[in-house]
Amino acid sequence: MLKQYLLLYKISCMKKVLLGLLVMMIFNSFLAQNLSDLSFGTDSTFEVLTWNIEWFPKNGQTTVNYVAQIIEELDVDVMAIQEVDDTTVFKQMIDDLEDYDYFFKSSYFAGLAYIYNNQSVVVDDIYEIYTSQPYWSPFPRSPVVMELSYLNEELIVINNHFKCCGDGVLNLSDSGDEESRRHIASTLLKQYIDTYFPNKRVFMLGDLNDILTDNQSNNVFQMYLDDPLNYAFADMNIAIGASNGWSYPSWPSHLDHILISNELFADFGNTNSVIEVIKVDDYMASWSAYDNNVSDHRPVGIKMAITPGMNRAGYADEESAFKIYPNPVSETLVFKCFIDNHSLTINIYDLQGNLIDVVGNVPSGHEIMYTVSDLAPGVYYAQFLANNNELVIKRFMVLR
Repeated sequence: MLKQYLLLYKISCMKKVLLGLLVMMIFNSFLAQNLSDLSFGTDSTFEVLTWNIEWFPKNGQTTVNYVAQIIEELDVDVMAIQEVDDTTVFKQMIDDLEDYDYFFKSSYFAGLAYIYNNQSVVVDDIYEIYTSQPYWSPFPRSPVVMELSYLNEELIVINNHFKCCGDGVLNLSDSGDEESRRHIASTLLKQYIDTYFPNKRVFMLGDLNDILTDNQSNNVFQMYLDDPLNYAFADMNIAIGASNGWSYPSWPSHLDHILISNELFADFGNTNSVIEVIKVDDYMASWSAYDNNVSDHRPVGIKMAITPGMNRAGYADEESAFKIYPNPVSETLVFKCFIDNHSLTINIYDLQGNLIDVVGNVPSGHEIMYTVSDLAPGVYYAQFLANNNELVIKRFMVLR
C-alpha cells in the first residue's frame, strides 16, 4: 500500500512539473519576438538604411526567405545594400516583392545595390563614380549615387563598401595601406560632394570598414570630423555607445555608418527623426541563427522628417535669397538676405567649428557691412538663422 501511494505521489509531482514547463513554454512563446514584430519605417518619414548582407544569399533559399520578409517588415524607402553575390537570385527576390524595385550596376566582387519603394520614392538617376583604374585601390567597389525625390524634395544617397582590414594605424606614406586606402576614399568622396552637391541633402553611407572613434592621427574619417558645420556622422552616438548596440557584433565593432550633410541637420534634429542599429537578430531565434542564415552585419537605419524647402524658408534658389560678397574678402564683407517677415542672426565660425562672432538683428533686404580685419586669413562659415532655425551656411575666405 505504501509503495502504491509513493508511486501515485511521484506521478502527481511529475504532472505538476510537466504542467509548469508547459505553462512556461506558452508564456515564453507570447513574450518571444519574431520577424513579424520587426518594424522601422513610417508613412511620415523618409527612411534609408545601409546593410551588408554578406555574400547574398549566404544560405541559399533560406537566406532569400529571411531577407524578403525583413525587407517587407522594415518598410523603408531606400536600402543601400553591399555584398550581392548572386544577382539572378537577388533580382528574383525583389521581383517577387510588391512595391519594390532594385538597381545594381556591377556584381564584381560582391556588388553594391539599391532596393527602393517605388510608391514613395521617384528615382531621378543612379550611377557609379570613381570607376577608372586610378581609383581602384581606394574604391575596390565603385560608389553608387542615387538621386531621388521624396515628397518632391531632392535627396542624394551614396552607397559605399570600403576596403576592409588593417592594423589600425593610418600610414599616409603608403597608398596600399588599408587605412590609407579608406582615408583616400573618404577624401575623394568629400571632394565629390563639395563639388557636385554643395547645397544638396546628402546621405553618404555604407560598410565603411572602420570605426569613428580612432584618435585623430589614425582616423580615416578625420576630414569630416574637422568640418562639423558641413558634415556629421548621424550614428556617432551609436559608435561611442555600448558594444551590444554596434553593427558588427562578431568583432565587436561599429563599421557601418551614415554621414549626413549640413542641409539635413535641421531634419535630423526633428523629434521624429532617429537612427539606430536594427537588431534583426533579436527577432530571430538567436544571433547565430541570424549570422548563419542572413548576415554578420546588422543594418543601420535612419528615418527623418523631411522639411519642405532646402533652405527652411521656401526659397528654391538660395543664391537669390542669401548673398555674401566680395568673396574672397580682405576688408569688408557684405551680407544681404531676402527672407520675408524675419529678423536674422548670422553666426561666424572658423574652419574648426569655433564660434568667432555673432551678427544679430539683421533686417531682411538690408545690406550688412561686416569688417573682417580682426579675422586671420583662412576659410570661415556664415550660418544664417531665423528664430534659431538654420536656413543656410555659406563659406567665405579672408585674404590679406
